[in-house]
Amino acid sequence: MNPSNPIKQPDVHTEGSSANIVDQNIAKLRQLFPDAFTESSQASGTRFKVDLGILRQLLGEYVEEEPERYSFAWHGKSRARRISQTSSSGTLRPDPKHSLDWSTTQNLYIEGDNLEVLKLLQKSYHRRVDMVYIDPPYNTGGDFIYPDQYTDNLTTYLRYTGQQDDNGLKISPNAETSGRYHTNWLNMMMPRLRLARNLLAEGGVLVSHIDEHEAAALELLLNEVFGEDNKLGVIVWDKKNPKGDARGVAVQHESILVYARDATAFKDSRSLTRPKDNAVRMLRKAEQVLGLVGTKMVPPDLQDTVDKYNLSLDLSKYEVVRTAEMAQDEYQEWLKRQDVSGGEAAYRLLDEHGQVYRTVSMAWPNKKKAPDEYFVPLIHPKTGRPCPVPERGWRNPPATMKQLADAGLIVFGADHTKQPERKYLLKENMTENIPSVIRFGGSDDEVLKSLGIPFENPKPLAVAKMLIDAVLGTKEGVVLDFFGGSGTAGHAVMQLNAGDQGKRRFILVQLPEPCEEGSEAAKAGFKTISELGRERLRRAAKQLRTDGEGASIDAGFRAFALDSSNIKPWDADFDTLEQAVYDSVNNIKPNRSESDVLYELLLKTGLDLSVAIEEHSIDGRAVSVIGGGALVVCLAESISIGVAEGIARLKSTMQPEVMRVVFRDSGFRNDVVKTNVVQILKQAGLSEEHVRSI
Repeated sequence: MNPSNPIKQPDVHTEGSSANIVDQNIAKLRQLFPDAFTESSQASGTRFKVDLGILRQLLGEYVEEEPERYSFAWHGKSRARRISQTSSSGTLRPDPKHSLDWSTTQNLYIEGDNLEVLKLLQKSYHRRVDMVYIDPPYNTGGDFIYPDQYTDNLTTYLRYTGQQDDNGLKISPNAETSGRYHTNWLNMMMPRLRLARNLLAEGGVLVSHIDEHEAAALELLLNEVFGEDNKLGVIVWDKKNPKGDARGVAVQHESILVYARDATAFKDSRSLTRPKDNAVRMLRKAEQVLGLVGTKMVPPDLQDTVDKYNLSLDLSKYEVVRTAEMAQDEYQEWLKRQDVSGGEAAYRLLDEHGQVYRTVSMAWPNKKKAPDEYFVPLIHPKTGRPCPVPERGWRNPPATMKQLADAGLIVFGADHTKQPERKYLLKENMTENIPSVIRFGGSDDEVLKSLGIPFENPKPLAVAKMLIDAVLGTKEGVVLDFFGGSGTAGHAVMQLNAGDQGKRRFILVQLPEPCEEGSEAAKAGFKTISELGRERLRRAAKQLRTDGEGASIDAGFRAFALDSSNIKPWDADFDTLEQAVYDSVNNIKPNRSESDVLYELLLKTGLDLSVAIEEHSIDGRAVSVIGGGALVVCLAESISIGVAEGIARLKSTMQPEVMRVVFRDSGFRNDVVKTNVVQILKQAGLSEEHVRSI
C-alpha cells in the first residue's frame, strides 16, 4: 500500500489489546504534576518517565520514608499488582448458538479466564457496573487457582482449555501442601479486585462471600484495593448448620464483605435496605386480634388449666369481652414467639386505629444544643400541661412538630411528666437496613432440582436476591459476577425482574472448568461449569415464562468466549492507530467471521456488547450500524464509492455525536478508491482519525 494512504491502519508490530491502565494512570499524573515528568529517548521512540525525586518534593510530607510501617505484604504482591495493569491481547468471540434471545437480550454470559475478561471489559464497561457480586474460591485446599502468567496469561489459558497446541498442562488445585498457601490465593484475587473496582460506577458496590479460610485476608485486601473508608460493613451469614471440628470451634457462619467504590457517592444515592421479611405477617396478625375486640372469649389461663387437667367445666360462664388491651397483649405474646429481626421486633405496639407502630426519641441528635425555637414544649392532650423538653431540644422545629401532632404521630405518656416520642408506623416502614447478621439455613437443592441442574454448594438464590435488591436499590443496574459458577447471580436478577418488571442486567464470567469426574454434574452430561451455568439460566428463563411471571422480562443472555484476537497483529484503539500497514492483503485471521470482528471492534471502541446492531445493505454490500451510528463497519471484499455515499447519508439521517467507520483494508481495489472514499466521508463531516481499515 502507498505510504500516503489517507485511511489510518493498525501497527503490524503490536497485538490488539485492551485498555492500557498504566498509560491512563501516567496521563492522570502528568495532568497533576507535569513538572515531575521528563522525556526519555528509546528505540521505540520518545516516552515520558516519572522523576521520582521531583515527585517526592512535590508531595512533601505525604511521602512515606520510614522502613517500618503498617502494611499488608506477601510474596508476589508487586507482581500481582503489575498483572492488573497489563493489557490483554485477546477478544471475546460471540456465540449465538449457546445464547438465549441473542438479538434482544441485554445480559451477557462470558466463558473464559476472568482476569483476561476483566481486562477486555475495561473500555466498554468502565464505570458502568453498579454491583460486583462474587463468591470466589474459598481456598479450602481443593479450589481451582487460575494460572496467571505475567507475560502471556492468554496463551496459557488457551493451552489449558485445549484451544492451542501443547495442551498437556493440567488445571490443578491450590493444595494446602503446595506451600505459600495463602499467597497463591492472594495473588489470584488482587489483580481481579483491582480491575473490578475500575468497572464500578462512582456509587457502585462490591459484595463478596467468603468463609473462615480467607475472611481475614480478604478484608485486608479489600481495605487496600478500595480504601478502608469505603468499607460499608461485614455481614455475618448464620447458616444454622455448624461444621464440627475436633480442633476448635464449630463454624456455622460465612462472611459477606461489602465495599463501595466511593462510600460517600453510594450513601448520597441509596442505602443498604431490604424488605422486612415478616412485616406483612405482623400487619395481618394485628388485624386479626383487633378484629376480635368486642367478642367473647375464655381467659387463656383458665382454658389452659381445663385442657391440662381435662376438667369438665362449663366455660361459657367465665367468658369475658375482648378489649383493645387484651388484643395488644395477644399480639405481643405472638410476636415474642416469632423468628423476627430486631428491627421488626421493635414494632410491638397497636394504636386505637389498629395500626402497628414503634416509638423513638425526638431529641436533637447532635452534641451541640438545637436553636432556641427547638425548645418549645409540647402540651399534653389530657392534662393540658407542658411535657418535658429534651436537654438539647427537639429534633424538629415547631412547625414540623405541629404537623406530626396533627397527624397523630406523636405518642404522649399517661400524663405530662413523660417526654413524648415519635410514632413510626410499620406500614410506612416496610424496609430495614441490612443487619450485620442474617440467618438463612436453607439450601438451593430444591431450586436446582426443579431445574434438573446438579451443582454442589451454590450461592442460595434467596440470599443473592436480597443482596442484589438491597445494593441496587432500584429496578435497574448492571450486576457483574466474574466467578459465575452455576449462574445464581443471573438467576437472581431474572427473578427480581419478574417480581417487579425491572430492567436489571447481569454479566457473568466463568472459566470452562471441567466438572469433576464422577460428579453428579458429569453424570448429567455437563462437561464444564460454564456449560452447566448457561443451561441453568436457560431452564430458569423457561420456568419463569411458564409460570407467567417472566413473560415480558429480559430472561436471555448473549454468550461469548475468550479467544485470541481475530485480527493479525494490530492496535485497534482509535486514538493510537498511527503506523500504516504495508504489504498486507488480509488482516483477518482464517476461520474468523465478520461477526467475530464486529464484536472485537465493539470492545476496542468501548461500546456495550449488548448494543443494538442494525444490518444495512448499501450498494449491495453488508454494512453494520452500531449504537445509533456511533460505529459503522463494512467488511465487504469489494468497497465501492457507493458504500461511502451511503454511509454519508446514514450520518446525515442518524446524526450521531461522533461516527467512527471501519473498513476491511483488502476490500479496497486500489489507493485511488480508498482516497475517494475518505474524501466523500470528509465532506460528510467525518475526520480522517475516525476512519480506519483493518
